[in-house]
Amino acid sequence: METYDVLVIGAGPAGYVAAIRAAQLGQKTALVDKQWLGGVCLNVGCIPSKALLKNAEIAHILRERGKEFGFSFENLTLDYAAAVKRSRQVSGRLVKGVEFLMRKNGIAVHMGTAKLATQGTVTVTGKDGRVTELKAKNIIIATGASAAVPGAWKVDGEKVLTYHEAILQEKLPRSVVIIGAGAIGMEFATIWNAYGVDVTIVEMLPHVLPLEDEEAAAEVAKAFTKRGIKILAGHKVEAVEATDAGVQVTVSAGGETKTLEGEQALVAVGFRPNSKDLGLEEVGVKVNERGFIEIDERMATNVPGIWAIGDVTGKLMLAHVGSAMGIVCAEHIAGRETVKLDYEMMPRATYCSPQVASFGLTEAQAKERGYTVRVGRFPFQANGKALGLGDYTGWVKLVVEEKYGEILGATLVGPEVTELLPELTLARMMELTPAEIARNVHAHPTLSEVLMEAAHAAEGNAIHI
Repeated sequence: METYDVLVIGAGPAGYVAAIRAAQLGQKTALVDKQWLGGVCLNVGCIPSKALLKNAEIAHILRERGKEFGFSFENLTLDYAAAVKRSRQVSGRLVKGVEFLMRKNGIAVHMGTAKLATQGTVTVTGKDGRVTELKAKNIIIATGASAAVPGAWKVDGEKVLTYHEAILQEKLPRSVVIIGAGAIGMEFATIWNAYGVDVTIVEMLPHVLPLEDEEAAAEVAKAFTKRGIKILAGHKVEAVEATDAGVQVTVSAGGETKTLEGEQALVAVGFRPNSKDLGLEEVGVKVNERGFIEIDERMATNVPGIWAIGDVTGKLMLAHVGSAMGIVCAEHIAGRETVKLDYEMMPRATYCSPQVASFGLTEAQAKERGYTVRVGRFPFQANGKALGLGDYTGWVKLVVEEKYGEILGATLVGPEVTELLPELTLARMMELTPAEIARNVHAHPTLSEVLMEAAHAAEGNAIHI
């Protein structure tokens, strides 16, 4: 029987990063996954979707903006299957990179379905049915989450899809109803619309991107509407039914009901934890009423030697948060100095067009908590690089505490704002104020100048507006 210092169940961005950090700290480490290295993110999630979004950006320019940029086509052909093939190549390259990192760090990889047998023992059942028993001083659960689908809605992978089927299909639907206007729904809406698909988005809450600043949501909704995407916010989905022609989605709002028709429906209403059939109950690990594993700030469960990280904990279901949790967990196990994660201040990113990036409190949330705030804003319309790119929708908004200048949060809408966010989260972590960001000279012309300008605005001295 193999014995390890650290055994990680789940090879997504939380699990494989935790394994690498544990190995770096001198722990004999193993990683178990039933399907693939890299998890959902690298294989059928955030990585291949970004490749598709790049193709979509080009497709949109070719289809809709050729005259503006000075080119034309007599017979433009867009091969979506080629875009999907490219996305699979991107995914495959990164997965091979993870395989290399496992070998480099001396991490034993066991492919199969893991289950806790005792507090320190895990059984791994391979595809051939063979069962291997592994022992470990510490077990980290990083099994992630899966798409949540109401029981009455039947996902068949052809007419009713989740992100998994949607990201792999090589044929475009003529029309699609997207249920849920969070990150996944909005990104697929961007991709499909760019290729000419008739897209309708249904969101139960009052606005798209319901966890984001209302102004940001309105800006994105305006841009989507301009592109011809139909948005039904504040509408509840009553039924999803496959038909001979495609799907019918029944929605209601204000006491009225209507039926939407499409060739496909994408269900993107949230995620549920992969915490069943792991043996958690048998060893006494606590889960909450939604099935998420309960942990403390160290990532420890209530059972000594059993830890949990990433989406299965429900803290903040983002790949980069899972990776950060994995590093902190491995450092606690090894008895090394580490940090305490502030989930509210973690960066959030949505890669629709225009992009949305944020962290911390929105303006409304800050005021609700009793802060006296001032806001620094700057539009991309006044940024030379954005104008040169022909992509100048949106703005940057800093939320600042009035008395001491503490940065409470920020929301960014516009070109590549997901790349601009780290300057602000670093500033927050290092307790910098807008005055210091404003004095940091930013290269010209760059998109990052909007951060400097917004910081000047927060200080009451905007330069270019």
